[in-house]
Amino acid sequence: MEKLKQRWGITSNIQIVLIFIVFAINGSFSAWVAEPVTEFFGLTKESVSGWIYWPARIILIFPIYQITLPIVGWLFGQFRFFWEFEKKFMRAIGLGFFFKKDS
Repeated sequence: MEKLKQRWGITSNIQIVLIFIVFAINGSFSAWVAEPVTEFFGLTKESVSGWIYWPARIILIFPIYQITLPIVGWLFGQFRFFWEFEKKFMRAIGLGFFFKKDS
């Protein structure tokens, strides 16, 4: 636990618990939101093959997750952690141009 706190730059065990809760809630929330979005685009389990439906849904979950992570983090008082986490992740996957580099 101490290595994780040091790596993430946090000081309390309560903050770790809150961060884990945010990750769990946001993952479930993203999957839940992706269903009506896929239906909006006319993609349902009944209308298309599972080979199209599931990859499309997973692809939709990714941006939903990225957008809602700092929002859910804010609700739990962890916005700063998740904003920095999001910027670091986006840079790692090559989308860092969305964020100015901090000096």
